[in-house]
Amino acid sequence: MSPRVLALFDVDGTLTVPRKEADDVMKRFMEDLRSRVTVGIVGGSDLVKISEQLGEGVEREYAYLFSENGLVAYKDGALLAKQSLKAFLGEDKLKRFINFVLHYVADLDVPVKRGTFIEFRAGMLNVSPIGRNCSQEERDEFERFDEKAGVRKAMVETLRKEFADYGLTYSIGGQISFDVFPQGWDKTYCLQFVENDFDVIHFFGDKTYPGGNDHEIFESPKTIGHTVTSPEDTRKQVTEHILDKL
Repeated sequence: MSPRVLALFDVDGTLTVPRKEADDVMKRFMEDLRSRVTVGIVGGSDLVKISEQLGEGVEREYAYLFSENGLVAYKDGALLAKQSLKAFLGEDKLKRFINFVLHYVADLDVPVKRGTFIEFRAGMLNVSPIGRNCSQEERDEFERFDEKAGVRKAMVETLRKEFADYGLTYSIGGQISFDVFPQGWDKTYCLQFVENDFDVIHFFGDKTYPGGNDHEIFESPKTIGHTVTSPEDTRKQVTEHILDKL
């Protein structure tokens, strides 16, 4: 095993099809990888959703599990740290922001609206214009719609202007939503827990473009960033950039 090499992975679009469970091929691949280098997961979702995709006890299987961009951090199954968006903003600012978002969503003309338009997580808000209770078919339909209509991009720009003094960052990820969190609380936040323990940190993610939720950690001088297009491409690039060089 190469103890000074860390491989960090995004979840949706990298290890799994968005919001789907990792298939058996990927599970076996990651198990083999963990026997050869240190492996960590850094996802925007909370631990419950990551566990649905990668399996119960995922925080114990991997050396590092960073949910909510690392705002909730685990090492070998033990909680390392947990940040609070509520403490950062305060109740009054948080309420004003949520009220504005709900009014904005109410006026949106999108293909469907379901439920849970704002999901409150420990260190961030996840905002979905159609609601997280939509079906997979509705997810796919909205993703195609949004590629042309730019609903999420327009909403993010509006929020940036309206709440310019709140010190917030907006990151579009997945198919139907975007994350809202304090500046600096992007996926690079997790690096503070690992940067001094490894000589090389590889990061694999699919949303590495500006505005995507993998962009900051992909561009960080502390990582070697790799843009992937699918779980299959992830396995190919890991083999090329890590396994074949051990």
